[in-house]
Amino acid sequence: MIKSTAKTERIMQGVFTLSALAAIVAVGLICVFLFAGGVPAMAEIGVLDFLLGMDWSPRDTPPSFGIFPMIIGSIYVTAGAVLFGVPIGIFTAVFMAEICPKQLYKILKPTVNLLAGIPSVVYGFFGMVVLVPLVRGLFGGNGSSMLTASILLGIMILPTVIGITESSLRAVPGELYEGAVALGASHERAVFAVVLPAAKSGVMAAVVLGIGRAIGETMAVKMVAGNQALLRMPNEFLRGVRTLTANVVIEMGYAEGLHRESLVATGVVLFVFILLINLLFSAINRRGAK
Repeated sequence: MIKSTAKTERIMQGVFTLSALAAIVAVGLICVFLFAGGVPAMAEIGVLDFLLGMDWSPRDTPPSFGIFPMIIGSIYVTAGAVLFGVPIGIFTAVFMAEICPKQLYKILKPTVNLLAGIPSVVYGFFGMVVLVPLVRGLFGGNGSSMLTASILLGIMILPTVIGITESSLRAVPGELYEGAVALGASHERAVFAVVLPAAKSGVMAAVVLGIGRAIGETMAVKMVAGNQALLRMPNEFLRGVRTLTANVVIEMGYAEGLHRESLVATGVVLFVFILLINLLFSAINRRGAK
C-alpha cells in the first residue's frame, strides 16, 4: 500500500512538472515568434522612428510606420479603465468578503463569475448599444471615444480585480481582525485599517492583472474607441483613438511584407509593456517584504 502511494505521488509529480514545463515552453515559443518577426522590422524601420513616429501610413510611398499616437492612446485608455474599475472592484471585494449577507453572496458571487465568462465581442456590443449613446447624450461628440473605451474596459476588468482581491482578503488571518475589534475598532475600521492593508500584495496582483487585461483587450475597444484611419495624438477623452491592439486586428488581415512585420513588432511593444508591469509589481512586492 505504501509503495503504491509513493508510486502514485511520483507519477503525479511528473504530471505537474510536465504541466509547468509546457507553460514555460509556450511562453518561450511566443517570445521567439514575436521577437523573430518583430525585431528585424523595427531595425529596418528604425527603433526611434517606429516607437516615436507620429505617422502610420503603410500604403503610402514611401510607407511610414510610427506608432507613438497608438502607444499614448493605449496608455490613456488603460489608465482610464484602472481609474474606473479598480476602486469599484476593490470596494466590491471588501463588501463580498467582509460585509455581504450570505443570501446575497450566493447571488453576487455567481454574477461576478459570469462577468468573467462573457466574450469580449458581447462587451463590445453592450458598449455600442448602451455606452456610446450614453456618452454621446451626456458629454457630446459621437460617443465613440477614449472615455467610452475606458468605461467599458473598467467593467471588463472588474471580475479579475474582485476575484483576486476577495481571495486575498479571505486569506488574511482572522486574528488580525479579532485583535483590532478587541482593541475597540468598529467592524468597518478593522476591515479597512487592518484586513485590507494586510492583503496589500493580493490587491496589487489584482491591479496588475487588471492592467494586463485592459491593455491587451482588442475587440471591445475596437468597437467603441473610434479607430480613426488618420492617426493623431490623443488629447481629448471625448475623441476617438486607435490603440495598439485594435490596429493589429484591423490591419493584419490584409498586411504583407514590412507592413505585416511592423504589426508583429507592435505585438513586441505590447509584450514589453506587460513584462515591465510585472517587473514593477515584483519590485514593489520585494520592497514590501523587506
